Amino acid sequence: MKIAQGAAKGLEYLHEVANPSVIYRDFKASNILLDEDFNPKLSDFGLAKLGPTGEHSHVSTRVMGTYGYCAPEYALTGQLSTKSDIYSFGVVFLEMISGRRVVDHSKPTEEQNLVLWAQPLLKDKRKFTLIVDLLLEDDYPVNGLYQALTVAAMCLQAEATTRPLISDVVSAMEFLAKKDVNGDDEENDEHNFYSSTEDDDTDCNIGGYESDSILDCKKQVN
Repeated sequence: MKIAQGAAKGLEYLHEVANPSVIYRDFKASNILLDEDFNPKLSDFGLAKLGPTGEHSHVSTRVMGTYGYCAPEYALTGQLSTKSDIYSFGVVFLEMISGRRVVDHSKPTEEQNLVLWAQPLLKDKRKFTLIVDLLLEDDYPVNGLYQALTVAAMCLQAEATTRPLISDVVSAMEFLAKKDVNGDDEENDEHNFYSSTEDDDTDCNIGGYESDSILDCKKQVN
């Protein structure tokens, strides 16, 4: 979670601090460098592009990047926005949670593409544990898993406009990195993530959210 948090902060600087904003365009696991204390730094900005200005929501450019990490709207139309980076973050975060590569031809055919394999599992919370890296041997807080996969699924929305802002993602990652989430005691869960359309029966469903800024915190993280 510390690595994911640091990587999200790197994107936050590019998207919301840099002026004009910068779209990384090649956010992937191999471009996240770690020091001896596992502090992450983003590397290789060769494909980075200045973001849209004024009333424009995207920039049009030739499709470049790494297969499996590119947002669907960018791969299909060449329309690039900061939300394209959000999708790529969701892919990398899913890699971290699952311990799987984004594309792995050594897996059975139906499991070779990580996102396609995970999509049906993300629609049913009862199947969330099937996504987790087997090396963890069930040693993780279940409620923390639910929250982490909620973040990943929100970033992987098919529609770019429904993905969260990077600042929302950073807030969520700060909580997951710093807090011990007790999945067996809801009263101790001070920080929940929800969307404008979420209710008690809503699963973490790719494609099921409407709000542009969809990660809300019940308690402010300092």
